[in-house]
Amino acid sequence: MIKKNLGLAFITLGLIALLGGLLFGSIAALQFVFPGTLDSLPFFKNRPLHVSLVVAWVFLSSVGGIYYYLPKFIGAPLYSERAGRFHFYIFVLTGILIIFSYFFGKFGGREYWEFPPILAIPIFISWIIFGWNYFKTVFTTAKNWPVYQWMWGTGIFFFLFTFTESYLWVLPYFRNNVVREITVQWKANGALVGSWNMLIYGTAIFVMEKIKGDHSMSRTKIAFLTYLLGLTNLMFGWAHHIYNVPAAQWIRYLSYIISMTELILLAKIIWNWKSTLSESKKDFHILSYRFLVAADIWIFINLTLALAISIPAVNLFTHGTHITVAHAMGSMIGINTMILLASCFFIINDATDKNYTTGEEKTIKSGYWIFNISLLVFFVCLIIAGAEKGIGIVVDKLSFAEVMAKINPILIVFTFSGFIMFAGILMVVIPPLKKAFAQLRK
Repeated sequence: MIKKNLGLAFITLGLIALLGGLLFGSIAALQFVFPGTLDSLPFFKNRPLHVSLVVAWVFLSSVGGIYYYLPKFIGAPLYSERAGRFHFYIFVLTGILIIFSYFFGKFGGREYWEFPPILAIPIFISWIIFGWNYFKTVFTTAKNWPVYQWMWGTGIFFFLFTFTESYLWVLPYFRNNVVREITVQWKANGALVGSWNMLIYGTAIFVMEKIKGDHSMSRTKIAFLTYLLGLTNLMFGWAHHIYNVPAAQWIRYLSYIISMTELILLAKIIWNWKSTLSESKKDFHILSYRFLVAADIWIFINLTLALAISIPAVNLFTHGTHITVAHAMGSMIGINTMILLASCFFIINDATDKNYTTGEEKTIKSGYWIFNISLLVFFVCLIIAGAEKGIGIVVDKLSFAEVMAKINPILIVFTFSGFIMFAGILMVVIPPLKKAFAQLRK
C-alpha cells in the first residue's frame, strides 16, 4: 500500500489531520466563548491538539507532494523508497504519541511544539531522513533546477535549522533568562513559518505549471527574485515578532525594512490582478485551480494586513490581540491550506484517474464557497475584535475583563463562523479522501 503510493499516503494522512485540527479548533473556540463546554476535553488540551494537527497537515501534505512529484513528473526516482516509508512510519508513530500525550495532559514544550520535548527527537530524525533522501535524489537525477526545487530544498534545510533553534530553551543558558528565551523562541517560530512557506509556495508554482502546461514560469527571473525575497524574509523578517521584547534596536529596524520589502510582492500581485481574474474565468472548472485562485485573493488580503502590523506604531496596538490571530489564520487557512488543497486534488485525481460524480463535484464546489465565505467572516471578526482590544487596552485603559466583555459578541459570531467553515471543508475533503482510500487499498 505505502510502497506504491508513498506520496498519496502522506497527503491522505494530511487531510485527516486537517479535519482533526479544524474540529478541535472549533471546539476550542466554543470553549473560549462559553467556558464549561465539554469539560471532559478542556481548552488547555484542545488548543495544542488543534495547533499540532494543523501543523501536521501542512508538513504531511507538503512532503507528500514532493514524494509524489519527484518520480512521477520531474523524472527523479527517489534515491531510497525504503527511507521514504521509514519517514512515514516515524511520522505516524510520533503523531500518535503526541496526541495521546495531550489527551493525558502531558505537556512540557513550547508554542507549536507543546508536547514533551523527548518527542522532538524522532521528528528531527525523520526530517534528517527526508532531507538526505531529497538531496540525494535531486543531486543525482536532476540538473538546472527550477525554482520550486530550490524552494523545497531551502524549506527542508531551514526547517531542520529552526526546529533545532526552537529547542534551545532546554539549555540553562536560554531557559534561565526570560528575555533571551522569548527572543530566541519567537525568532525560531517566525523563521519556521518561512521554512514551511518555502515548501508550500514551491508546491504552488509546480501545480500551476502543470495545470497551465507552461513549464517556463519556474525558470523566469521574477520566479527566482521572488524566491530570493522569500529567503531574505525567512532569514531576517522574523524580527517583527519581537518588537515588544527589549532587544537591540538595530534588529527592530532591520526587521521593519525587510518586512516592507514584501511591498514588491504586493505590487506584483496587484499588477497581475486583472490577468489572474481573466484566466480564472477560463479555468475555474478545474478544482485545483479554484483553490489557487482563492489562495491568490487571500495572499492579497493577508499580505496587506501583514505589512500593516509590521509598522511599529501599529504593532503597539495589535501585538497579542486577535489581529495577530487573524494574520496567522489568514496565512494558515486562506493561503497555505488553499494551496495545499490544490496540490492534494491534483495528486488524488492523477493517482486515481477517476472523475467525480456529478453529486460529488457539486458537493465540493458548494463546500468551496461555504469554506471561503465563512473564512472571510471569521477573519473580519478577528480584525474587529483585535482592534477593539488594542484600543481598549492602550487608549481607553480598560481592564482585560472589561475588554473581553466588550468583544464577546464578536467572538460568538467568530466561533459559529468557524463551525460553518469546518462544515465547508468537510464537503470539500470527504470526496477526494474516499478516492484516496480506495486507491491505497488496492
